Amino acid sequence: MSVAQTTDATRRRPSPKEAATGPAGAGAAAGRRGLGPGAAMALLASIVVTLLAASSAPTPLYAVYQREWGFSPITTTVVFGVYALMVLVALLIFGKISDHVGRRPMLLVGLAGQVVAMVVFANAGSVALLMTGRVVQGVSTGAALGAIGAGLLDIDRAKGALANSFAPPIGTATGALVSGLVVRYLPAPTHFVYYALLAIFVVQALGVLVLRETVTRKPGALASMVPEIKLPKATRGAVAVAVPVLFSVWALAGFYGSLGPALIDGLAHSDSVVYGGLPLFVLALPAALSVPLLRQVASRTVMVVGVAALIVGVGLTVLAIGSGGGGTGPETLFLIGSAVAGFGFGAGFQGGIRLVVPLAEPHERAGVLSLLYVVSYLGMGLPAVIGGVLVVHGGGLLDTAREYSAAVVVLAAGALAALLLGRRTPQAVQES
Repeated sequence: MSVAQTTDATRRRPSPKEAATGPAGAGAAAGRRGLGPGAAMALLASIVVTLLAASSAPTPLYAVYQREWGFSPITTTVVFGVYALMVLVALLIFGKISDHVGRRPMLLVGLAGQVVAMVVFANAGSVALLMTGRVVQGVSTGAALGAIGAGLLDIDRAKGALANSFAPPIGTATGALVSGLVVRYLPAPTHFVYYALLAIFVVQALGVLVLRETVTRKPGALASMVPEIKLPKATRGAVAVAVPVLFSVWALAGFYGSLGPALIDGLAHSDSVVYGGLPLFVLALPAALSVPLLRQVASRTVMVVGVAALIVGVGLTVLAIGSGGGGTGPETLFLIGSAVAGFGFGAGFQGGIRLVVPLAEPHERAGVLSLLYVVSYLGMGLPAVIGGVLVVHGGGLLDTAREYSAAVVVLAAGALAALLLGRRTPQAVQES
């Protein structure tokens, strides 16, 4: 792993190859100040966890805001969709810039934006301020994600791909559940959770200051901010396979993030905020567990397993919404289906990441990973906003949930057909 740029002309500047070879590159930096490879990877993974935890933290609070401010369900999905849209825009603009200016500067910018967002959330007294916080949060998350993912791969390609798959669902799960528990059992719930996250972001920023840089600065930063869809030739076949899977599994995440709290409240006949965060937690925890369980399985096979589990899980949730599954309580069946679908979500996501990203060269990684996140957040945000509109102007919550679920199944079935019938793409090198 390479060191940050220095003005000491007597120090040797590492080559891009050395900067990207993980342990070998780390050996070149032996004896120099900064975090070692293991600590650096743990720090970067923890930032991903906290970013995604912060993104899901408002989910259990939407019911509180709705009671206090009196907005309609469509507002909830718009607030959710605005975040996804801002992440997508930031990824398109800032996704490749860390390849030019370095990973550390983009991490610091992203963390600073998160601190601002947490202050806005903690003092929000209206939908306008809630929207503002989501905009700032989305932009800063998108600005940081490409740099973090590429930085993990710089340290170790195999472990980095694993961490890129494992950290997001862990963050989503912990953010939703912890936020619900805070709201239920601690005072000042709409303030405490945000200030706690703010403190974590500050500590992580201090860690970034002692993080070794893994790329050498090069010109072209401004040009890299012009959005363009440009894939390295070596990754194109794998991307064609991964994109339908990523879109469908993240459409499921959008369903749970936007409509999940209202659905579980209706099925359980409860307005508890803990219930509000439970569907996202039950979805995300199996998603995280799927990563170590399937890490030795070929990436294409992992995606097939993921899409199949997604279809089965969504089918169970539709049964829960429609009939309650006979003698089983509808909320119980809904959560069982969510867990199965969550395992599929995690498998599909990690399979796509593992198939594509390791095929990219070091200087291409941030851009490729950002493109995959663009597809993911488009899948999460667009259907969620459409679902919110249908709740208000269509058939209501339950009919919209059935229609949304059916659309996810259709997307997943198409992705599964493409996986089974399409031509094989090369497996990612050094796949774990």
